[in-house]
Amino acid sequence: MHRRAFIGRLSLGTLAIPRAALAQSVRKVYRVGILGSHASTSEMVGAQTQNSSVNALLRGLRELGFVYGQHFMTEPRGGEGKIERLPNLAAELVRLKVDVIVASGPALPAVQQATSTLPVVMAGAADPVAQGFAQSLGRPGGNFTGISLQLRETTAKRLELLKELVPGEAPVAVFWDPRSGPRPLSREMAESAARERGWKLLSFDIGSAGEIEGAFKAAIRERAGAVLVIPVALFDKHARRIAELAAKSRLPAMYALRLYVEAGGLIFYGADTIEPWRRAAVFVHKIVKGAKPADLPIEQPTKFELVVNLRAARSIGLTIPQSILLRADEVIQ
Repeated sequence: MHRRAFIGRLSLGTLAIPRAALAQSVRKVYRVGILGSHASTSEMVGAQTQNSSVNALLRGLRELGFVYGQHFMTEPRGGEGKIERLPNLAAELVRLKVDVIVASGPALPAVQQATSTLPVVMAGAADPVAQGFAQSLGRPGGNFTGISLQLRETTAKRLELLKELVPGEAPVAVFWDPRSGPRPLSREMAESAARERGWKLLSFDIGSAGEIEGAFKAAIRERAGAVLVIPVALFDKHARRIAELAAKSRLPAMYALRLYVEAGGLIFYGADTIEPWRRAAVFVHKIVKGAKPADLPIEQPTKFELVVNLRAARSIGLTIPQSILLRADEVIQ
């Protein structure tokens, strides 16, 4: 009797061991929300996507030892260049109770509107302190952390390069999207930089893709000498069309994103916009391991690129100064 009871207890104990071991081996699979402003959701799904930014984030997580499907999954949402969709998409990610949201540029205000508690990693913000995402770079103090793109400094530099390309008194046309707000930060910075240097700007509101061509025609009528294209989701989606219209209008155009020169545009100056997505993985890793965004200092890019498209310059009869060519990181022939 006692022997049977002992054997029964031994059997139960033996069965319990693998169950306990199994319970210990089960780990939480973190859910990383991703809000993109340009791509579609379908382009951002899975462990290998059609989107270079998301792939950079996934690569960064792999470098930290995170395996997709085993340690984390993604919940991507893409705005397809329609800024009005971003608030609803951000709210959807919050309702899903993801562990952290990664977003950049135009998507960040929508995330800020959707949550003040869920951790947010900025994979590139224009100026997070000026935009109200953080109290300071060293100590953000809220639920946002990540990477700043130093828009104030790069905007001034773009204007300087344009004036070096096209010296003289002709004003610079600035294209911007009024849906970005009553006075977007990027426009303020351009106006401030121009005032400091005594240069005249012409601002053109473009609220839809159908208004882009009209803006170029208006810039010609106003005798603009060059164009500064402010980075907004609407323009980025139509980079090739904008580059073609700049060539047709024979207006030298400066861009804030490399994708424009790859689409045939003249010149780009700014920080690498893919690397911040890879660096965002470091912040995601720290947050899911228990760190608070408020305590994680915001990083600033250390590498800036100047890319010149000589083919685009020839198409408008522009000679690129040797001083710019010598500084260029890449010259497209």
